[in-house]
Amino acid sequence: MGEYAHALASALLKAGTAPGETLDLTLFSSSWKDRFQRDAALAKAAVVDWRVPVSVLNFAWHRLEWPPIESLVPGNIDIAHSLHPLLMPARRAAQVVTIYDLNFLTHPERTRAEIRRDYPSLARHHAHRADHIIVISRFTAQQVEQLLEVPGDRISLCPPGAPPWTARAKAPGGDGYVLFVGTLEPRKNLGVLLDAYEHLAASGKRLPPLVIAGKTTEQSGPWLARIARPPLSTRVKYVGYVDPLKRRELYEGAKLLVQPSFEEGFGLPVLEAMTIGVPVIAANRGALPEVVGDAGPLVDAEDIAGFAEAIDSMINDPVAATSAAARGFERARQFSWERTAATTLSAYRAALARRVERSA
Repeated sequence: MGEYAHALASALLKAGTAPGETLDLTLFSSSWKDRFQRDAALAKAAVVDWRVPVSVLNFAWHRLEWPPIESLVPGNIDIAHSLHPLLMPARRAAQVVTIYDLNFLTHPERTRAEIRRDYPSLARHHAHRADHIIVISRFTAQQVEQLLEVPGDRISLCPPGAPPWTARAKAPGGDGYVLFVGTLEPRKNLGVLLDAYEHLAASGKRLPPLVIAGKTTEQSGPWLARIARPPLSTRVKYVGYVDPLKRRELYEGAKLLVQPSFEEGFGLPVLEAMTIGVPVIAANRGALPEVVGDAGPLVDAEDIAGFAEAIDSMINDPVAATSAAARGFERARQFSWERTAATTLSAYRAALARRVERSA
């Protein structure tokens, strides 16, 4: 969410507006210990950074519907855009929410405690009150229509854009690695990838290291303990969270990326890998098929042997790997932040029109 917010804000500041329109963008941040870090891409945005614990503000906003954003941010606000499924309270502003996925409804056991507390009980009500809803994939749009019963004409598809990376000069040689990128939470389905790696290790076939990158959660313990024990301890390396500025270097060294998630609202690591020509293998669930297209194998999320076979093929068949990398590179070019910003501005116009209609 944070990366989506940063890239979208940057793209909006560069986007052209319709005749007679101007865009004045204010970014609101709240945290007790972490301060907003402005960079050159956001230099033209106003920033309001409150030293209030985000958990406290979330509780006040979600449960008390107070304070309204107009009391926290100076000036007139036309649109209050919440970059998660629940509204920020507003007195007059048109309200927009971004919904990445509805995993908290379909599988609440895979989510964190604060999300389980607020999202399942409030998301439908907030979606119906919102003047417009932004989603990041067709998969999520269908879920919002079916599970939250929101009409399709109140939903805009604004997927992430590809990062501004060029293709790497050539794929790594024998010293490359298989890569997994993602928060270590249940829906990422890392256990199936570890099972597949154990299966390949037992077969005695040539197997590069597996590198796992991502933040831990309270549910990561069993996976981390498993990685620390044989036979995976000599084959798997956990590198933790990788800063976005260093992420390209991580992809550059990979022979392929594997994304075995039970469900993704989009699957940004897949797009990042394809952008520089890293072959991808992904689960056939959620939004992953619409992001990958024909660029790589799609495997059932619970098929250990299927993942093992796909990994083995991509590692040991250079022709297949080169072909997948080329298809992925072309696929990634279909996703741009400029297009996302333009669609977001259209969503804002629709929200303003609906707010005027509701106020009449």
